[in-house]
Order: sequence, then structure tokens, then C-alpha cells
Amino acid sequence: MSDLFTTLGASNPLDHVLNHIAVWTESGWVIWSSIQTNLIISGIIMLFLGPWIAKRVATGGESEGHDRYVTRNPFAQMVEVICVYLRDVVVEPMLHGRTAVFMPFLWTLFFFILINNLLGLIPFYDMQTIFANEMIMKNHVAWIGGTATQHLWVTGTLAVISGIVINIAGIKSLGVKHYFEHMTGGVPLKPAYLPIVALVFMIELAGVFIKPVALAIRLFANMTAGHTLLATLGMFVAMAFAANSILVTAPVTVLSVAGMIGVLFLELFVAFLQAFVFMFLTAVFISLLSPHGDEHGHDHEPAHA
Repeated sequence: MSDLFTTLGASNPLDHVLNHIAVWTESGWVIWSSIQTNLIISGIIMLFLGPWIAKRVATGGESEGHDRYVTRNPFAQMVEVICVYLRDVVVEPMLHGRTAVFMPFLWTLFFFILINNLLGLIPFYDMQTIFANEMIMKNHVAWIGGTATQHLWVTGTLAVISGIVINIAGIKSLGVKHYFEHMTGGVPLKPAYLPIVALVFMIELAGVFIKPVALAIRLFANMTAGHTLLATLGMFVAMAFAANSILVTAPVTVLSVAGMIGVLFLELFVAFLQAFVFMFLTAVFISLLSPHGDEHGHDHEPAHA
């Protein structure tokens, strides 16, 4: 038992969070890693669970009477409530008539991040440690495990996709001319104003890149911190068992497990919260690049006049 907990504890709490290379070439190129497996699992879950839920949420035939409007599964009903809330309460007040256009993307973004956040809480790495300890300890090889949304390449890719959607949506909504007018803060292009126009344009241009970077780092940092804390508390249990003293093992184990349970519930909340924040901010940035959501907008000019 002591050896088992020592193995599970590892020597570094980040081993439970970080990416692990499974296959690589002699020149050092990574072919497959544990986080890639997590991402594939997330994609499969969405591809199979999505149609299954949609079928149970869909309105039935007229022969069913009023029952055709009732969702036919408790889990599907929960997902439906989340989707309706995100659409009607969160996104619709910002995007108005364009809500239906962007909701498929925003829903996908939310649930993909959420599933990866939750997968990161499942101790896949530890399961492999139990059954293939020698391979993992010597070669640091793991086919599954870690937290995909803790990896900057993953959060960065999601942020780049969001950034592209945000700016393409802005160009389509405002038009190329007004999009660049937005980038200059609506300041008239007169010789006397050119220094101000240049300054505002540079700030807005920097914002185009800063917004996705902020999305990526926020998700990365939050998932790293909580998961690392959870793994660290688990290490305390392993260290207590390694001490081979009941006076040390019992109190440390009880306190650590209690702390892990509390942190786990907190991490479940954070998993939903960070998926929501990423989706919400993406919707906010889309709304800002629209005629009714333009911060600098010329809609305020009559009021100032």
C-alpha cells in the first residue's frame, strides 16, 4: 500500500497536469502525446453525445400531444437548460439578431473547453502508473492524462480561432471601411488629428492580438493552478504513507483527503466557470465589433451634441 501511494504521488505534482510524450522520433519530433489523446476523446464525446442529446431535446410528432415538447432524458434536459441560458440570457442581449448565427460556434466552444476541463480531473495518468509503473517512471511515457486546457498550445489555438471569428464577424458586420474607422476610434482623418489617429490605431491593433492572448493565458493559468493544488494534496498522502508511521499517516491522510474533496468541488466549479468566461468574452468581443456595440461608436455623437 505504501509503495502504491508513493507511486501515485510521484515526485512532482505537475506530472499529473502536464503533457506527456507517448511517441517521438529519434530527432526529437513529437508524434503523439497524452493531451492529444484527451483532445480526441473530447471530440468523440461531442460527436456522439451531441446528436444523442439533440434527438431527445427535439420536438416529437403531433401524435404525442403535449408530451412532444418534453425533453426525454434528465441529462439531455440539463444540457438543454445550459444551452438555453447561454443563448437567451448571456448572448442574445449582446448579439441580438446575430445570435442564431454565432450560437453554434459559441456552444461548441463552451462544451469543448468544459469537457477538456473535466477530463483533466480524471486521474488517467495515475491509472497508468498503477498498471505500467516501470514504463512511465523510466521513460516518462503516458498515452493519456494531463489537462489539455492547461497546455498553452491548446488554449492558444482556441484563442486564435476565436480571434479570427471575432475579426471576420466585425468586418462582415461593419464593412471594411467602418472596421478600420473603428480601429481609429472614429477620429476624423484630418492632418491635425493624424498623430492621435496613429496612436489610437496602434492601440486598437495591439488589442486585436491582446484579446486572444488574454483568453489563452486566463484559461491556461486557472486550469494549471487548481489541478496542481489537487495533485499536491495527493502527494501529501503519498509522503505520509512513505513515513511508515501511523501517527503521521492517519492525520495527514485525513486532512489531505478532506482538502482534496473541497478542492475537487472547487475545480468542478472552475471547470464550468472558465468554459463560460472564454465563451462569454468571445461573445463580448464579437458584439463590440458591431454597429450597436461599438464603444467608440458614432451613436453617441448626437447625445454629446
